[in-house]
Amino acid sequence: MSINLFDLTGKVALITGATHGLGMAMATGLGNAGATIVVTGNSSQTKLDAAVASYKAAGLNAHGYLFDVTDEAAVKDSIKAIETEVGAIDILVNNAGIIKRTPLVDMEVADFEAVIKVDLVSPFIVSKYVVPGMIERGAGKIINICSMMSELGRNSVGAYAAAKGGLKMLTQNMATEWAKFNIQTNGIGPGYFATSQTEPIRVEGHPFNDFIVNRTPAGVWGDPNDLQGAAIFLGSKASDFVNGQVVYVDGGILATIGKPSNED
Repeated sequence: MSINLFDLTGKVALITGATHGLGMAMATGLGNAGATIVVTGNSSQTKLDAAVASYKAAGLNAHGYLFDVTDEAAVKDSIKAIETEVGAIDILVNNAGIIKRTPLVDMEVADFEAVIKVDLVSPFIVSKYVVPGMIERGAGKIINICSMMSELGRNSVGAYAAAKGGLKMLTQNMATEWAKFNIQTNGIGPGYFATSQTEPIRVEGHPFNDFIVNRTPAGVWGDPNDLQGAAIFLGSKASDFVNGQVVYVDGGILATIGKPSNED
Protein backbone atom coordinates (compact mmCIF):
# COMPACT_ATOMS: atom_id res chain seq x y z
CA MET A 1 0.00 0.00 0.00
CA SER A 2 1.42 3.36 -1.04
CA ILE A 3 1.56 6.20 1.48
CA ASN A 4 1.22 9.87 0.61
CA LEU A 5 3.98 11.31 2.79
CA PHE A 6 2.55 14.83 2.45
CA ASP A 7 -1.09 14.06 3.26
CA LEU A 8 -2.31 15.95 6.34
CA THR A 9 -5.86 14.60 6.35
CA GLY A 10 -7.11 14.24 9.91
CA LYS A 11 -4.44 16.54 11.35
CA VAL A 12 -5.10 19.74 13.27
CA ALA A 13 -2.70 22.60 12.60
CA LEU A 14 -2.48 25.70 14.80
CA ILE A 15 -0.90 28.70 13.07
CA THR A 16 -0.41 31.83 15.17
CA GLY A 17 -0.82 35.24 13.57
CA ALA A 18 -2.28 33.81 10.36
CA THR A 19 -4.91 36.43 9.56
CA HIS A 20 -2.86 37.83 6.67
CA GLY A 21 0.42 37.68 4.78
CA LEU A 22 2.90 34.84 5.03
CA GLY A 23 1.03 33.17 7.90
CA MET A 24 -2.12 33.01 5.80
CA ALA A 25 -0.19 31.51 2.89
CA MET A 26 1.28 28.77 5.06
CA ALA A 27 -2.05 28.04 6.74
CA THR A 28 -3.67 27.77 3.32
CA GLY A 29 -1.02 25.29 2.22
CA LEU A 30 -1.56 23.12 5.30
CA GLY A 31 -5.32 23.29 4.78
CA ASN A 32 -5.03 22.32 1.13
CA ALA A 33 -2.96 19.32 2.21
CA GLY A 34 -5.91 18.15 4.29
CA ALA A 35 -5.35 19.66 7.74
CA THR A 36 -8.00 21.35 9.82
CA ILE A 37 -6.52 24.78 10.45
CA VAL A 38 -6.82 26.91 13.56
CA VAL A 39 -5.61 30.49 13.17
CA THR A 40 -5.08 33.14 15.80
CA GLY A 41 -5.20 36.90 16.00
CA ASN A 42 -4.77 39.31 18.88
CA SER A 43 -6.03 42.72 17.81
CA SER A 44 -9.40 42.47 16.11
CA GLN A 45 -12.20 39.92 16.20
CA THR A 46 -13.48 41.43 12.96
CA LYS A 47 -10.16 40.85 11.21
CA LEU A 48 -9.96 37.31 12.59
CA ASP A 49 -13.52 36.52 11.47
CA ALA A 50 -12.77 37.87 7.99
CA ALA A 51 -9.68 35.66 7.72
CA VAL A 52 -11.60 32.56 8.81
CA ALA A 53 -14.35 33.39 6.31
CA SER A 54 -11.70 33.67 3.58
CA TYR A 55 -10.30 30.25 4.44
CA LYS A 56 -13.76 28.72 4.45
CA ALA A 57 -14.60 30.35 1.11
CA ALA A 58 -11.57 28.52 -0.28
CA GLY A 59 -13.06 25.24 0.93
CA LEU A 60 -10.85 24.82 3.98
CA ASN A 61 -11.90 23.63 7.43
CA ALA A 62 -10.88 26.66 9.49
CA HIS A 63 -11.37 27.97 13.01
CA GLY A 64 -10.25 31.21 14.66
CA TYR A 65 -9.28 32.11 18.22
CA LEU A 66 -8.49 35.59 19.51
CA PHE A 67 -5.76 35.78 22.16
CA ASP A 68 -2.38 37.37 22.87
CA VAL A 69 0.43 34.86 22.34
CA THR A 70 2.58 36.68 24.93
CA ASP A 71 -0.05 36.26 27.67
CA GLU A 72 0.69 32.92 29.31
CA ALA A 73 -2.69 32.59 31.02
CA ALA A 74 -4.55 33.40 27.79
CA VAL A 75 -2.42 30.92 25.85
CA LYS A 76 -3.03 28.17 28.39
CA ASP A 77 -6.80 28.71 28.35
CA SER A 78 -6.96 29.03 24.55
CA ILE A 79 -4.94 25.87 23.88
CA LYS A 80 -7.24 23.97 26.21
CA ALA A 81 -10.29 25.37 24.39
CA ILE A 82 -8.86 24.49 20.97
CA GLU A 83 -8.11 20.92 22.02
CA THR A 84 -11.61 20.56 23.47
CA GLU A 85 -13.55 22.25 20.66
CA VAL A 86 -11.49 21.37 17.56
CA GLY A 87 -9.16 18.52 18.49
CA ALA A 88 -5.66 17.62 19.54
CA ILE A 89 -3.03 19.84 17.94
CA ASP A 90 -0.76 17.82 15.65
CA ILE A 91 1.09 20.72 14.00
CA LEU A 92 2.06 24.02 15.59
CA VAL A 93 3.36 26.92 13.49
CA ASN A 94 4.77 29.73 15.63
CA ASN A 95 4.34 32.51 13.10
CA ALA A 96 3.15 35.55 15.08
CA GLY A 97 5.76 38.29 15.06
CA ILE A 98 6.50 42.00 15.00
CA ILE A 99 9.37 44.20 13.86
CA LYS A 100 10.42 47.69 14.91
CA ARG A 101 12.86 49.38 12.54
CA THR A 102 14.91 51.63 14.81
CA PRO A 103 18.69 51.96 15.11
CA LEU A 104 19.83 50.33 18.33
CA VAL A 105 21.31 53.55 19.73
CA ASP A 106 17.90 55.24 19.38
CA MET A 107 15.73 52.30 20.43
CA GLU A 108 13.78 52.40 23.67
CA VAL A 109 14.40 49.42 25.93
CA ALA A 110 10.64 48.84 26.11
CA ASP A 111 10.47 48.52 22.31
CA PHE A 112 13.42 46.11 22.25
CA GLU A 113 11.77 43.99 24.93
CA ALA A 114 8.42 44.05 23.09
CA VAL A 115 10.01 42.55 19.97
CA ILE A 116 11.82 39.87 21.99
CA LYS A 117 8.60 39.01 23.82
CA VAL A 118 6.53 38.48 20.67
CA ASP A 119 9.17 36.98 18.38
CA LEU A 120 11.08 34.80 20.84
CA VAL A 121 9.22 34.38 24.12
CA SER A 122 5.78 33.70 22.59
CA PRO A 123 6.96 30.63 20.60
CA PHE A 124 8.23 29.24 23.90
CA ILE A 125 4.93 29.99 25.66
CA VAL A 126 2.69 28.52 22.96
CA SER A 127 4.89 25.46 22.52
CA LYS A 128 5.00 24.92 26.28
CA TYR A 129 1.22 24.43 26.34
CA VAL A 130 0.90 22.51 23.08
CA VAL A 131 3.75 20.03 23.52
CA PRO A 132 2.38 18.08 26.53
CA GLY A 133 -0.39 16.71 24.31
CA MET A 134 2.14 15.82 21.62
CA ILE A 135 4.29 14.03 24.20
CA GLU A 136 1.27 12.09 25.45
CA ARG A 137 0.39 10.98 21.91
CA GLY A 138 4.00 10.30 20.93
CA ALA A 139 3.95 12.51 17.83
CA GLY A 140 3.98 16.15 16.80
CA LYS A 141 5.38 18.80 14.49
CA ILE A 142 6.50 22.26 15.58
CA ILE A 143 7.52 24.85 12.98
CA ASN A 144 9.08 28.09 14.19
CA ILE A 145 9.11 30.94 11.68
CA CYS A 146 12.66 32.20 11.77
CA SER A 147 14.23 34.66 9.35
CA MET A 148 17.32 35.42 7.33
CA MET A 149 17.99 37.63 10.33
CA SER A 150 18.53 34.36 12.22
CA GLU A 151 21.85 34.35 10.31
CA LEU A 152 22.55 37.93 9.26
CA GLY A 153 22.43 41.41 10.72
CA ARG A 154 20.98 44.48 9.03
CA ASN A 155 20.74 48.13 9.93
CA SER A 156 17.81 49.15 12.16
CA VAL A 157 16.47 45.65 12.92
CA GLY A 158 18.71 44.70 15.83
CA ALA A 159 15.90 43.64 18.16
CA TYR A 160 14.27 41.53 15.44
CA ALA A 161 17.59 39.90 14.51
CA ALA A 162 18.33 39.17 18.18
CA ALA A 163 14.92 37.53 18.55
CA LYS A 164 15.15 35.52 15.35
CA GLY A 165 18.69 34.41 16.12
CA GLY A 166 17.45 33.27 19.50
CA LEU A 167 14.51 31.49 17.85
CA LYS A 168 16.91 29.46 15.73
CA MET A 169 18.65 28.25 18.90
CA LEU A 170 15.35 27.69 20.68
CA THR A 171 14.31 25.52 17.72
CA GLN A 172 17.45 23.42 18.12
CA ASN A 173 16.92 23.06 21.85
CA MET A 174 13.27 22.06 21.40
CA ALA A 175 14.44 19.41 18.95
CA THR A 176 17.05 18.23 21.42
CA GLU A 177 14.59 17.84 24.27
CA TRP A 178 11.54 16.53 22.40
CA ALA A 179 12.91 14.29 19.63
CA LYS A 180 12.70 11.27 21.94
CA PHE A 181 8.91 11.73 21.98
CA ASN A 182 8.75 11.59 18.15
CA ILE A 183 8.28 15.35 17.96
CA GLN A 184 10.08 17.15 15.17
CA THR A 185 10.88 20.84 15.70
CA ASN A 186 12.17 22.80 12.73
CA GLY A 187 12.12 26.32 11.38
CA ILE A 188 11.33 28.15 8.16
CA GLY A 189 13.37 31.23 7.28
CA PRO A 190 11.53 33.35 4.72
CA GLY A 191 13.41 35.68 2.40
CA TYR A 192 11.83 38.80 0.93
CA PHE A 193 8.27 38.33 -0.26
CA ALA A 194 5.76 40.26 -2.29
CA THR A 195 3.09 41.17 0.25
CA SER A 196 0.81 44.14 0.82
CA GLN A 197 3.39 45.49 3.29
CA THR A 198 6.21 45.48 0.73
CA GLU A 199 4.09 46.73 -2.19
CA PRO A 200 5.09 50.42 -1.83
CA ILE A 201 8.79 49.57 -2.22
CA ARG A 202 8.44 46.89 -4.89
CA VAL A 203 8.72 49.30 -7.80
CA GLU A 204 11.56 49.45 -10.29
CA GLY A 205 13.96 52.19 -9.33
CA HIS A 206 13.19 52.10 -5.62
CA PRO A 207 16.56 51.59 -3.88
CA PHE A 208 15.37 48.72 -1.68
CA ASN A 209 13.58 46.97 -4.53
CA ASP A 210 16.71 47.14 -6.65
CA PHE A 211 18.80 45.92 -3.72
CA ILE A 212 16.59 42.85 -3.17
CA VAL A 213 16.33 41.97 -6.87
CA ASN A 214 20.09 42.23 -7.28
CA ARG A 215 20.85 40.48 -3.97
CA THR A 216 18.58 37.50 -4.75
CA PRO A 217 20.00 34.95 -7.21
CA ALA A 218 16.46 34.20 -8.41
CA GLY A 219 16.21 37.90 -9.31
CA VAL A 220 12.68 38.33 -7.99
CA TRP A 221 10.72 38.79 -4.78
CA GLY A 222 9.15 35.62 -3.44
CA ASP A 223 5.48 34.77 -3.80
CA PRO A 224 3.93 34.01 -0.36
CA ASN A 225 2.64 30.73 -1.80
CA ASP A 226 6.28 29.66 -2.20
CA LEU A 227 6.25 28.99 1.55
CA GLN A 228 3.50 26.40 1.33
CA GLY A 229 5.75 23.52 0.26
CA ALA A 230 8.15 23.97 3.16
CA ALA A 231 5.27 24.19 5.64
CA ILE A 232 3.63 21.04 4.28
CA PHE A 233 6.94 19.16 4.27
CA LEU A 234 7.81 20.10 7.86
CA GLY A 235 4.26 19.39 9.02
CA SER A 236 4.01 15.98 7.35
CA LYS A 237 5.35 12.46 7.68
CA ALA A 238 7.88 13.32 4.98
CA SER A 239 9.99 15.13 7.60
CA ASP A 240 9.86 12.47 10.34
CA PHE A 241 13.68 12.29 10.56
CA VAL A 242 14.31 16.02 10.06
CA ASN A 243 14.87 17.79 13.35
CA GLY A 244 16.39 21.04 14.53
CA GLN A 245 16.82 22.47 11.03
CA VAL A 246 15.91 25.83 9.53
CA VAL A 247 14.76 25.67 5.90
CA TYR A 248 15.50 29.00 4.24
CA VAL A 249 13.02 29.88 1.51
CA ASP A 250 14.86 32.89 0.18
CA GLY A 251 15.54 32.49 -3.53
CA GLY A 252 19.18 31.78 -2.74
CA ILE A 253 20.12 34.96 -0.84
CA LEU A 254 22.01 33.16 1.91
CA ALA A 255 23.95 31.12 -0.66
CA THR A 256 25.75 34.11 -2.14
CA ILE A 257 27.34 37.45 -1.33
CA GLY A 258 25.22 38.90 -4.12
CA LYS A 259 26.14 40.64 -7.36
CA PRO A 260 26.81 44.25 -8.34
CA SER A 261 23.75 46.01 -9.69
CA ASN A 262 25.48 46.50 -13.08
CA GLU A 263 26.33 42.81 -13.54
CA ASP A 264 24.63 41.01 -16.41
